Amino acid sequence: MSMETLTQSQKDFYDENGYLVLEKRIPDDILTNLRTEIAKYQEQAKSLSESTDQIDLEDSHTPETPRVRRIKLPHTHNKVMRDLMYSDLILAPARDLIGPDLRLHTTKLNMKSAGFGAAVEWHQDFAFYPHTNDDVLAIAVILDDMGSENGPLLVFPGSHKHKIYDHHVDGVFAGAMDLAACGFDMKVAVELKGPAGSVSIHHGRIVHGSSLNKSTQDRRLLFYEMMAADAFPIMGSLTRWSDIKDYNDRMLCGEPTLEPRVQSIGARIPAPLPTDNFTIYEIQKRLHARSFEVAK
Repeated sequence: MSMETLTQSQKDFYDENGYLVLEKRIPDDILTNLRTEIAKYQEQAKSLSESTDQIDLEDSHTPETPRVRRIKLPHTHNKVMRDLMYSDLILAPARDLIGPDLRLHTTKLNMKSAGFGAAVEWHQDFAFYPHTNDDVLAIAVILDDMGSENGPLLVFPGSHKHKIYDHHVDGVFAGAMDLAACGFDMKVAVELKGPAGSVSIHHGRIVHGSSLNKSTQDRRLLFYEMMAADAFPIMGSLTRWSDIKDYNDRMLCGEPTLEPRVQSIGARIPAPLPTDNFTIYEIQKRLHARSFEVAK
């Protein structure tokens, strides 16, 4: 397969390590437009006392001190973020890694704001949505300069080749791992750092997380999660679809298929689910042994 934008060495690195960082991939004018759109959501938050279908609020939010934790499914209500999702800036590297036929899984914008941005405990995306094969990845647009001080994404290189670990607490899916119990040492985790406009890519099975942002600089990441079109959800996956038309409407590029590619890769089913507010931030509160400090 000829490569659109990545080099063969970059693809080989991703295949071996499960992640990749492409520095300064997003042009400055698009970054400016994205930040302008984010400011609109932050303005909306001033009138909110609880989270909505679009805006997820920090636990410490008040209308007087608005604090947005996540913008949910931005591709469904924001043209700038939707247009970027369909551009070759995003899709070309994904095609180089997992092929020409790509289907959207979900989008989100994690707003790890300066001084209080919430941590995300260690987890594997594939634990949430097991599929028939693992050509599944997340592309993250780095909206602010991201360094060690402001809570960068952390990954364990090569862990995408491991099993799917237990993400349950007391028999209920919690969307998080007890890192030590799973045999990991945080000292060997790698920070996915880069200047604003960079793009990070991580495999759906890689173990990853991020700490509380205690710095004076925001660390916002716009995620586009996708998979090869022949990766179909296993029963019990948190992937939801009403019928095949709905599922095929999520094609980002290429052609859909009715022939799933099935690999013996191992999986766990994210069930039973907690009955409380189902966001990763809320369900991870069930974790007994947290790796990261909790926002105050």
